[in-house]
Parts: sequence; structure tokens; C-alpha cells
Amino acid sequence: MPQVDVNYLAVIVAAVLQMVLGFLWYGPLFGKMWMGFMKITPSKVSQQVMVRTYVWTAVMSLITAYVLSLLVDYMGAKTAGAGLAAGFWPWLGFVVPVTAASLLYENRPFGLWVLNASYQLVSLALMGALLAAWA
Repeated sequence: MPQVDVNYLAVIVAAVLQMVLGFLWYGPLFGKMWMGFMKITPSKVSQQVMVRTYVWTAVMSLITAYVLSLLVDYMGAKTAGAGLAAGFWPWLGFVVPVTAASLLYENRPFGLWVLNASYQLVSLALMGALLAAWA
């Protein structure tokens, strides 16, 4: 296995970036649209559930940032553009097929899939750009 260099500070910042983007994406930008697709109201969301959700989301963001940093290093990506590509290809090859299959089996609205998949694309691309530029 090739030797990889992980910049742990960049991983943490990338994870925070993903969390901030998620807050904006599912909050002021597209929150009402997302709640409409999910058929939920703000009153249905309890504080306790949100705390647990944010903690687990932070853990998942750290894992995503760490694994993406490995990919960025394996690819030799040293520029923001190369980092964007490092985020795009896993999105296209893994996120799109897996989430599209879920869309079909769960019978969810297509618009919900577009909203979620778009978030994943922007998130992975920005994280990849940050991790590559910081390398």
C-alpha cells in the first residue's frame, strides 16, 4: 500500500466545511423545499433528536473528509481543480448509483433525490478542493 500523508487539520476543516454547507443547504437555502419533500414540519423535530443527529453528522463528516483526503493524496491532487475532480468522481461513481437505487426502492420524490445528490456533489467537490489545495 502506498504511503499517504494526511493533513489532519485540513481534514477537520473540511469536515466543518461540510457541516456548514449542510446547515445552509438544508436550512436557509433549501430547507423549506426539503421539509416539503419529506412531509415534515419544524414542530416535528425535537431538540434531543437534533443534537444526536448533529453529533453523528459530525462523525460522518470527519470520516468522509479523512477518506477523501486519502483519495486526494493517492491521486496526487495538489490544486483546487484537481481536488474538485477528486470529489466529483466518487460522487458520480458511488453516491449517484447508490442513492438513485434507494430512490427507486423507497419511492421517494425525484426532486428530493436531486436536492440530496446536489448537496453531496457540492460538498465533496468543495472538500476535495480544500484538501488538495492545502496539501
